[in-house]
Amino acid sequence: MEQKTNKKLIILTVLITFAITAVVFFGVGKFMGINSSHGRITDGAGQDQTQKKDSKEKKIIYWQAPMNPTEIYDEPGKSKMGMDLVPVYEDAAEEDSKSSERKIVYWKAPMNPTEIYDEPGQSKMGMDLVPVYEDELVGGVDIRIDPVVEQNMGLKMEKVEKGPLHHTITTYGHVTIDETRTGIVSQKTGGWIEKLYADYTGFFVNKGDPLYDIYSPSLLASQEEYLSAFKNYQRSKTSLNKEILVSARKRLGYFDIANKEISAIEKSGKVKKALTVRSPFTGVITKKNIIEGEFAKPGASLFTISDLSRIWVEAHIFEYEQNLISVGQEVEMTLSYTPQKIYKGKISYIFPYLQQKTRDVIIRIDFENKNDELKPDMYARIKINTGINKEGISIPSEAVIFSGEKKIVFVARGNGKFTPREIQTGIYLEGDRVEILSGLAFDDQVVISGQFLLDSESKLKEAIQKMLDAKSAPKTPRKQEKQGKDDDFFKDME
Repeated sequence: MEQKTNKKLIILTVLITFAITAVVFFGVGKFMGINSSHGRITDGAGQDQTQKKDSKEKKIIYWQAPMNPTEIYDEPGKSKMGMDLVPVYEDAAEEDSKSSERKIVYWKAPMNPTEIYDEPGQSKMGMDLVPVYEDELVGGVDIRIDPVVEQNMGLKMEKVEKGPLHHTITTYGHVTIDETRTGIVSQKTGGWIEKLYADYTGFFVNKGDPLYDIYSPSLLASQEEYLSAFKNYQRSKTSLNKEILVSARKRLGYFDIANKEISAIEKSGKVKKALTVRSPFTGVITKKNIIEGEFAKPGASLFTISDLSRIWVEAHIFEYEQNLISVGQEVEMTLSYTPQKIYKGKISYIFPYLQQKTRDVIIRIDFENKNDELKPDMYARIKINTGINKEGISIPSEAVIFSGEKKIVFVARGNGKFTPREIQTGIYLEGDRVEILSGLAFDDQVVISGQFLLDSESKLKEAIQKMLDAKSAPKTPRKQEKQGKDDDFFKDME
C-alpha cells in the first residue's frame, strides 16, 4: 500500500510541476508577443502587424547588397558576400510629385524654341507662347541626396543669370609680311655680278638705290646699238632715226637699265663694261640669292624686297566662331614684349577653307607698322569683340556635362532633390559662361561642382528602374504555346 501511495504522490507532483511550468511559459510568451510590435518581431502575429504598418508607410521596390548597390534582388536574403540585403523603399515624395499638377518651367515661341519667356504672352511674331513643362525637360531619373552626403560630395549650386551677353574671341596669331607689298628682283639677261651694293639680308633700300653692277655681253651690244642710234639722230633728226633711237632705248629698259644709267652713256659717249641695276621699290631685303662675282643666269631670282610699313597678322579662330566675324571688323592686338600697348587693326580677309590638322579658320588682319615695332614671325594675342549685346540667359560652362549626343545639367529642386535636364547651348561668353538656348529658365539653380557624381548616381538609378520595368512587364506565353504544340504532337502519336 505504501508503495502505491508513493507512486501516486510522485505522479501527482510531476503533473503539478508540469502544469505550473506550462502556465509560466504561456505567461512569458504572452508578454513577449505583446511587446514585439515595439521591438524585434518574435511571433507571427507581431510580424504581420509590423509588415502591415511598414507597408502603409513605405513600399519596398527591391533589395540591394549593402556593399554593392548594383547587386539587387527581388526578395530578401543574403548578398554574394553573405550579408543581409537592405530594402530600398519608394520615395513617397516622388509619388506625390507624380500625382500633382505639372509644373511650367518657362514659355517659348512656337516657331522659335530659343525665344523664351518667364510668363505667358505672345512671341515676336504675334503668336501665343507655348508652355514647357518640367517633366518634358528631364534628361534622366530624379535623385535625392541626404544633406550630409551632399555636403561631403562638395556640391555647389549657382542660379541661371539673365542679362546682356558679351562675347569676345581671344586667340593667337603671328605677324607675317604683306604679300601685296613684296617684290622680286630677277635678272633679265645672263651676266657676272661685278659689284654688290645690297650685300646682306635685312638691308634697307629705297626705290632707285643701286643693288648691283653686272657685266653682260648682251648689255654691251645693246649699249653700242643705242650709242650708234643716238649719234645718227644727233646728226640727222629724221623720223626714222628717232624711231631707231627710241627702239634701242626701250631695249636697254627691258634689261632693267634705269634712265639715269642711259643718260650717263649719252653724256660720256662711251660703252660701260658693267651697268648698275637699281631697286624698283622701297623695302627691306628679306632674301638674297646672289654673291659678288657670281654668274647670274637669265631669270634667276636675286633679291626679295618687302615693304614692312604695313604688315599682316594671321590669327586662328575655331570653326564654330566663323559666323561671328566679318571683313572690316576691328581687332585689338598685344605683344609679349610690349603688353601694355594695344595695336588696333581690321580684318581684311577670311580664308574660305579650314586647316586640315588644326580644324580652325585663318583670318588676316592689317596693321600699320610705325617705327618697325611689328616684326615678321612675332606671336601676338588677338581679341575680337563680336559685337553681340543681345539679352539672354547663361550659366557657368563647368556646369554642362557632355554625354556624347546630349548636354546635361543638374537642377536643384530643394530638399536634396536633383533633376537632370537636357539643354541646348549657344555661344561661349566672357567669364567662362555659356549661353542657354533651351532647357533652363531664369532663376533655376544648377549644380556647378560635383555634378559628375550626381550623373553616375542618376544613370545607376535609371538602369535599375529599366530593369525593374522589364521584370514587371507581362511576359509572352511562349512556353504555353510550345507546350500546346508538344501536346498536339504526342496526341497525334496516340
